[in-house]
Amino acid sequence: MSVFFARIPRQKRLPLLLIAPGITYHSSFEYNCPRFARRHGAAADPGALQSKFVEAFSQMPPLVFPGLQGPVLLAAERDWWRALVRQVFGREMTGEVFERFFGDLFEAFRGSECWQLFPDTHGSLERLRAHGCRLGVISNFDSRLYDVLASLKIDSLLDYVVVSSRAGAAKPDPAIFQAALASAKVKAAEALHVGDSLRADVRGAQGAGLAAVLMDPQGKQPDVPGGWRVRSLSELCALLGA
Repeated sequence: MSVFFARIPRQKRLPLLLIAPGITYHSSFEYNCPRFARRHGAAADPGALQSKFVEAFSQMPPLVFPGLQGPVLLAAERDWWRALVRQVFGREMTGEVFERFFGDLFEAFRGSECWQLFPDTHGSLERLRAHGCRLGVISNFDSRLYDVLASLKIDSLLDYVVVSSRAGAAKPDPAIFQAALASAKVKAAEALHVGDSLRADVRGAQGAGLAAVLMDPQGKQPDVPGGWRVRSLSELCALLGA
């Protein structure tokens, strides 16, 4: 902690705190996808689906669309997810059945039906704002994130939202962190990024010159060279003296 506050002096307010949305809310793919699949007449084993999803996701290109805007961007985002879900469910559903299933699933993940806030999210974000932090989100996601944050009623607590599909870069690419810094008009040394992925969040942020904190609720992640580890947003508040 002493190194952290040597870099961002404790007597000063932290100008910008960037967070990965996965540390504020969570979703269960292995629960929600089988639920929607059953609505469309397809049997689905949660464990098998999760394995398929992880494998298919790892093979997809980054969710980035440089230069696209408006309806063209939204269509590209939807097509990206359709390709991913088709890899997972391609044998179980085809044709119009798959399209109806995918449409329902895609829209459900736009709202609060498939997401749940962690218990300390609201209180912690309010404490951080009261401490003088401007808060921003960086996510490897698409334009639906704005609707997700609004449906969970945390959008008003955030000053900046940067999604990979619009930024043209995805974590751990330094470019997406630089886009967030440019939006906030702060230097990398004045910002801290918090996320639950050692590679995408911690190493990505460090590669862009930001200090980084790993959110590790279960304490199962390896050591964080040059970074810090917390188990909850409440612990993050304590780390920052909020």
